[in-house]
Amino acid sequence: MKKIAIVGSQGIPAKYGGFETMVEFLTKELHEKFEFTVYCSGRVYEAKNKKYNNSKMVYVPLFANGFQSTPYDIISLFHAARNNDIILILGTSGSIILPVFRWFYPNKKLIINVDGLEHKRQKWNKLIRAFLKLNTKLSVKYADVIVSDNKAIKDYLLINYQKNSKLIPYGGDQVTKIPLSPEIRQKLSLPEYYAFNVSRIEPENNTEMILKAFSSLNYPLVFIGNWNHSKYGLRLKRKYSIFKNIRLIDPIYEQYTLDQIRSNCTVYIHGHSAGGTNPSLIEAMNSGLPVFAYDVIYNRETTNNEAFYFRNENDLRTLMDHLEKEPLAKLASRMNEIAKNKYTWKEIARQYARLFSE
Repeated sequence: MKKIAIVGSQGIPAKYGGFETMVEFLTKELHEKFEFTVYCSGRVYEAKNKKYNNSKMVYVPLFANGFQSTPYDIISLFHAARNNDIILILGTSGSIILPVFRWFYPNKKLIINVDGLEHKRQKWNKLIRAFLKLNTKLSVKYADVIVSDNKAIKDYLLINYQKNSKLIPYGGDQVTKIPLSPEIRQKLSLPEYYAFNVSRIEPENNTEMILKAFSSLNYPLVFIGNWNHSKYGLRLKRKYSIFKNIRLIDPIYEQYTLDQIRSNCTVYIHGHSAGGTNPSLIEAMNSGLPVFAYDVIYNRETTNNEAFYFRNENDLRTLMDHLEKEPLAKLASRMNEIAKNKYTWKEIARQYARLFSE
């Protein structure tokens, strides 16, 4: 049985994030075929499980995200090289060390999922963008296999680095469509009908554009995000929480509650402009929701060019002003059909199993 180490996520059981959910389902679906070791953040998980999904857990005493992500990945990578045949690296945070790693371990098989193109995100300064771009370049050079989660990223790597990659997106069928309980509705003061968004509160997710559009509409918006995490989020919270039709809610990590809120909205608003195949979009599609998405190549690829798209506040207001039940029902059905064909964890696990077995 091949030994596979998974490096770069916060760990499992999944609490939040696309990579963590992917690791949860890869180990769940494939632990009978492969022997997994999963590297986890000791700062995130107080309870240290030796085994989960029949996979070995190793805890690194650092956070997996932010500025600690680079040493976190580097430590995990060298530890994983001792006893594993293949290392699946999620993200490129530690790729700066790959030239040295290859000197010590020239024959170790590395599969790197490059995630989104981090150096294109607005939140980083020029120095950090240069570092992130270098990491992508080193990943492409030293990996045995590169995984892209979106065709737009696959095309970017081929054009800019002449490197072909395996296209494997995320699953999203862990979500369930369930009625909204009276208790949750009352606790969170949710209206009967509402548009919905759940995302990190960042400029590249077009948070303010969405809020501005709804501030001049009567239609309710329920928006879940990490409002207190940054000055940007706090400013938006102060500015837009005064509007009666806008409900700003702090992060909800409990899947059952989140599924209730999401699956009972009238339309899902997706504002992401950077990255690749976004997990929250996949989950909305799997929930059978009509999707209004920001008009960027990543979102068009994910939705097969069949969602409704907006580029600015006026576009979004126009879409919301012309809500009609029949077109929305058709859109929701088509989004769900695409998701069931492309974005299920069994299918994603099958594709990774093929990579591990090659």
